[in-house]
Amino acid sequence: MKNLSIGVIVLVVIAVFLSLFVVPEGQKAIKIQFGKVERDAAGETVVFSPGLHFKFPLIDRVVNLDARIQTLDDPAGRFVTSEKKDLIVDSYVKWRIKDFATYYLSTGANKLQAESLLKQKVNNGLRSEFGTRTISQIVSGERSELMDEAMKQASTSSDELGIEIVDVRVKQINLPPEVSSSIFQRMRAEREAVAKEHRSEGREQAEIIKANIDAKVTVMLADAERNLRKIKGEGEAQAAQIYAETYSKSPEFYAFLRSMDAYRASFDSKQDVLVVEPDSDFFKYMKDISGTRN
Repeated sequence: MKNLSIGVIVLVVIAVFLSLFVVPEGQKAIKIQFGKVERDAAGETVVFSPGLHFKFPLIDRVVNLDARIQTLDDPAGRFVTSEKKDLIVDSYVKWRIKDFATYYLSTGANKLQAESLLKQKVNNGLRSEFGTRTISQIVSGERSELMDEAMKQASTSSDELGIEIVDVRVKQINLPPEVSSSIFQRMRAEREAVAKEHRSEGREQAEIIKANIDAKVTVMLADAERNLRKIKGEGEAQAAQIYAETYSKSPEFYAFLRSMDAYRASFDSKQDVLVVEPDSDFFKYMKDISGTRN
């Protein structure tokens, strides 16, 4: 009898243990009864919040689902613009479960499958938006609008997965390697052409500046030469006037100085031969008082 009581107690404990389930923090749970999601009288899915809950053993199966915001960050994909140009786009998606029953039925609570289906829908939205824009529009300020429109399209189609898309962001946009090289070469050629044009304009301006400076220098030198000659002429005129005024006071002395200058110039070279009559006025100041030459 005692053993029977112990057995009953053990069975009760096991039954109670099997009737309890815990939903961890950050998750929510749904119950599956005979392959169907449990719903309330209004037809709404019964969702269990974090905590301790009860279930019917062997009848209810509990499925815990992550209720937190998830990040889908797969490798970059290739998209085509309206110009038929390929772009390598690296993006990510923030999402969370909105309808737990729909999510379970469409994905089997498999996160990898859910993200695979979600990625297709998001890429379809991005592909549609990239296909209506040029590269210039995408990189010049319409990226936010592009992401918003892509999120709207993806959100509409993701409802069938029971998923809510919180955000869609484009991290980086690059050209394919084979295109980047050709564009780089073209940009380099354009920059070199611009640089060549600037250098040509610089040389032209340098020649103009040099010509202007040379012209100014020529004018300045001509003005200086003219002023020099003018000043020199005025100086010589003043000197001649001074000499004239000075010599006019003593004509005999002036004649004597002139004769001395003539003698000095005549006898400067010993190889010169001078033929002059002895009575010439040239030797006027070389005669003594008696009239004979020295």
